[in-house]
Amino acid sequence: FFIVPLGMTAWMSLNNWPLMGEHSYIGLGNYWAILRDTRFWNALRFTGWYTLVVTIAIFAVAFPLAIFIERPRAMTNVYRTAFFMPAVIGFASASLLWSWLLNVDSGLFSPAAYELGLTGKKFNLLATFQPAFWSIIAMVVWKVAGFTMIILMTGLQSIPSELQEAAMIDGAGPFARFRAITLPLMRRTLALALILSVAGSILAFDQFYIILRGGPRNQTLTAVYW
Repeated sequence: FFIVPLGMTAWMSLNNWPLMGEHSYIGLGNYWAILRDTRFWNALRFTGWYTLVVTIAIFAVAFPLAIFIERPRAMTNVYRTAFFMPAVIGFASASLLWSWLLNVDSGLFSPAAYELGLTGKKFNLLATFQPAFWSIIAMVVWKVAGFTMIILMTGLQSIPSELQEAAMIDGAGPFARFRAITLPLMRRTLALALILSVAGSILAFDQFYIILRGGPRNQTLTAVYW
């Protein structure tokens, strides 16, 4: 299930495979074409930047949420369910939903801002790079943060409460306990969440294809989309 598909993919990469007709062997021609394509290098740079930004954003949202829901309190299960719910939606479905939300005419964000008097006119969030990029970041954080939150919550719950209580008796404040106890004991959990986030970001495709189609002006082409 891995070696054979990998070998077939390697063989196909050495051939020219037209949509119709027979394939022809071209050796390393496809690889040389990639290296000469400026769009490929732009896609790599954009994928790296997107991966860095979205990973930081996911952890910045997921970690506080995990801390908030880790301790039993009133309506904890309701909060956990509400925060996790977007994670059960597929990326394609979530992208279609946000494609509607971001629509300048029939969506939610732009018409609502205009009707509330927050803007003088309806604005297209997808027309230029920066608003489009940060709209995608917001969509991915909304979609993924709940899943990362659950992973981090399990790591928090695995920390013995006796250690926290002993540190409190010794006079350690919340930040000191977080730095000296929580982070060291969550190394493996953090590594797992980080690997999943980075891997998913590198393979990003659905949201950029469905919402932006690689635009504006091919500025949001990812390595997979390219």
